[in-house]
Amino acid sequence: MPMSSPDSPAVEPGGTVSSGVGDDGRPRALWSQPQIGRHGYLTPQTEWGDVERGNPLPYTLPPAMRREAGLERDTWQLEVIADPTSNSKVDAPLSKDLATALNFERLLELGREHGVRYLKGVTCNNLGEPLGMGLWEGVPLRVVIWMAQPVANVRRVLYHGYHNDDPLQLFQSTLPIWRVLEEPPGELPVLLAYKLNGEYISGKRGGPVRMVVPEAYGFKSVKWLQRVLLTNEPGANDTYRLGNNDLDSPMKTFARFLEIPASAPAGRPIPITGIAQVGVSGLAKVQYWVHPRGVALPADDPHFLRGDWRDAEILPQPEDLRSVLPAGTQPDIRLDSNRPSAQRWPLPYTVVHWTAELESLQPGAYDVRCRSIDHNGIAQPMPRPFAKGGRAEIQTHPLEVVH
Repeated sequence: MPMSSPDSPAVEPGGTVSSGVGDDGRPRALWSQPQIGRHGYLTPQTEWGDVERGNPLPYTLPPAMRREAGLERDTWQLEVIADPTSNSKVDAPLSKDLATALNFERLLELGREHGVRYLKGVTCNNLGEPLGMGLWEGVPLRVVIWMAQPVANVRRVLYHGYHNDDPLQLFQSTLPIWRVLEEPPGELPVLLAYKLNGEYISGKRGGPVRMVVPEAYGFKSVKWLQRVLLTNEPGANDTYRLGNNDLDSPMKTFARFLEIPASAPAGRPIPITGIAQVGVSGLAKVQYWVHPRGVALPADDPHFLRGDWRDAEILPQPEDLRSVLPAGTQPDIRLDSNRPSAQRWPLPYTVVHWTAELESLQPGAYDVRCRSIDHNGIAQPMPRPFAKGGRAEIQTHPLEVVH
């Protein structure tokens, strides 16, 4: 994911947050409105929304400087070493100083033996919209960790990307070592990703190589990855903690509008569409509610649990899910090799589409809301309505019905 600023970006008119350096000396984020959902199932690399960090942004450096910084495939290297500030022990560090760092050619070789592909949407936990949905390809991080031969005193994996050699721009994330070395059955591995939608990941998307953590919000999926430290630190010390963010919050399930008119004629059905993020608790339903504006809502129902919610239709998977993937790419590892579709739909950590048709309405002003229901039967924004663990508030859209 994009390297997020510790501060929650404040969206300016037009959908961007200007980049630059704030009064505290830290680089500010840049957010651009994504086009997710308007291009089908996958979001082209050029159409993703961004939350970026860097001054200048690393991929905007001149070509010679990018090559020198290891931001091109032919010069990229990854270090996997013991954290010098802890007592972790690693017997075969992948180190630039020792000329043992992993290069891109070797990573591709590992990919031919251990390569993994899976579909995942990316969302910043301080923004209410997914940034994009794609098929990520790479090598499980655990494969490379074991190449470094960790021996003792390793409790977490700490990693960061290129940051212009400026300590104030360093953006790091961490994971517990267990999450990297093993995952529960059916869960996806943490990935050293080098392809997105069948193409090498561009510099703007975080290439040559970036981390992808399937169940996590974007700040865990660090761009421009260059260094992994194995540490004995007992807890998370991600840069994102500085913004009072929940560092352990997995992706939430929520629904959003995609296409809904601001006004519509009376007496006719009104088609609406939307997207839904499938979080850790899955997605069972999407619902909508049309409420006359000006009619008081009960003060003791802040999450609209007593609203007149109606079921929308979650679009089913294609008969052959491989048909929506780029030609020549291998499918998501969750697809059954004997059948061209997923046994479970929607797939966790993806973004899917939904549609509905509002019944004929009388002239007047209305508020239209949408929400998700997860596989535990819990309605958005519950069970975790806390914003710093991911935005999931119910979206409200004004609708004027006219003669």
